[in-house]
Amino acid sequence: MKIIIKMCMASLLLLTAIVFQLFFGSIPKADAFSGQVIQRGATGEDVIELQARLQYNGYYHGKIDGVYGWSTYWAVKNFQQQFGLDNVDGLVGQKTKNMLANSTKFYSGFVYKQINKGNDFTHYGGVPLSIQAAPSKEQQAKLRQQAEGTKQKYIAEQTKQGGQAPENKQQQANQQAAENKQQQANQQARENKQQQANQQARENKQQQANQQARENKQQQANQQARENKQQQANQQARENKQQQANKQQTVQKKEKQKTAAANVPGGYSQNDIQLMANAVYGEARGESYVGQVAIAAVILNRVNSPTFPNTVAGVIFEPRAFTAVADGQIYLTPNDQAKKAVIDALNGFDPTGNATYYFNPATATSGWVWGRPQIKQIGKHIFCR
Repeated sequence: MKIIIKMCMASLLLLTAIVFQLFFGSIPKADAFSGQVIQRGATGEDVIELQARLQYNGYYHGKIDGVYGWSTYWAVKNFQQQFGLDNVDGLVGQKTKNMLANSTKFYSGFVYKQINKGNDFTHYGGVPLSIQAAPSKEQQAKLRQQAEGTKQKYIAEQTKQGGQAPENKQQQANQQAAENKQQQANQQARENKQQQANQQARENKQQQANQQARENKQQQANQQARENKQQQANQQARENKQQQANKQQTVQKKEKQKTAAANVPGGYSQNDIQLMANAVYGEARGESYVGQVAIAAVILNRVNSPTFPNTVAGVIFEPRAFTAVADGQIYLTPNDQAKKAVIDALNGFDPTGNATYYFNPATATSGWVWGRPQIKQIGKHIFCR
C-alpha cells in the first residue's frame, strides 16, 4: 500500500511540474529574501515578499503593502506552527525563510505590477498568472493543504541533516496554538478597551465644546449689551463734527499701521528693519530703488547662509563687511524709500540672484573681491557669489 501511495504521489508531482512548466515556463526564477531578520514593525521589499509568499500558500489574506503589522504577524505564526518550526514567535529568521522558499514562489515583477495597479491580491499557488483572481475559501483551504504537504519533507530533511526531530514538537505546536489564541483574545480585549476609552474621550470633548459654545454665546450677548449701552452714552459726543474728524484720522492711521505690519514677514523685529534701512541708506542712497532692494537682499542672503552670522546685526557689524559701518554713514537717518526697499526684500524680492557679495568697481581696492563669481551689475554695484 505504501508503494502504491508513493507512486501516486510521484505521478501527481510530475503532473504538477508539467502544468507549471506550461503556464510559468517564461517567468523568471523566483526571487529570495535578504539576510535580515524580519519582525513586526518592519517595512520594505522583504515584507512585500513575505506577505506575497504567505498569500501564495493561503496563509495571508490582507493587502500586500510592505508593512509588517498584526495581520502579517499572525499569518507568520500560523505558518510556523503548521510547519513545525522550532520557534513560533513571528520572527522571520533563516529557518522560516527556508521553509517559505521551499513551499512557495515569489515572482517580484508580477507582484509589484499588481501593487502598482492597486489590486488587493498578488498570486496564488497552482493558478496561472494570466488568470489570477482572489480565491474562494475552498481554494484557500486547498492552498494551505498543498503547502503543508511539505511539512513531513522538511522534518525528514532536518532529521537527515541534524539527527532525530524533536519528540515534543506536536505538543509544542499545540501549546503555541493555545498561546496564540490567548494572545489574540488579549489583543482583542485591549483594542475593545481602547475603543471604549476613545469613545468616552470623544463624548467628553464634545460636551466640553458644547459648554464652551454656550458660554461664548452668553459672553457675546453680554458684550453686545454693554456695547449698545456705551453707544447710546456716546451718541451725543459723536454729533460733534470735530470729534468725528479726529476719530476718522485715528482709524486711518491704525489701518496704515496694520497694512505695514502685514507686509513684514515673521522672524524679524522692528530693530532689524530699522538697522537694515540704515545700512541700505548708508550704502546705496544714490542708487535706484532696485539697487537699494539689492543691498537689502544681500544682507538677508548672508543671514540665511551658514558662512555668515545668522542675525541682521551680526551680518551688518561684521568687521570690514560694509563701508557704511566703517565710515559712520550707517548712523544717518534713512528715508522712506530705504525702509520700503527693506520691506520688499524681506517679502522675497531679490534682484541680485541670491548674491552674498557686492562691490563698486570704480572704488574697490581688494583684488580678492574681483575673483568672486559675478552674477550681474545693478547701478554702480557688481553682485557676486
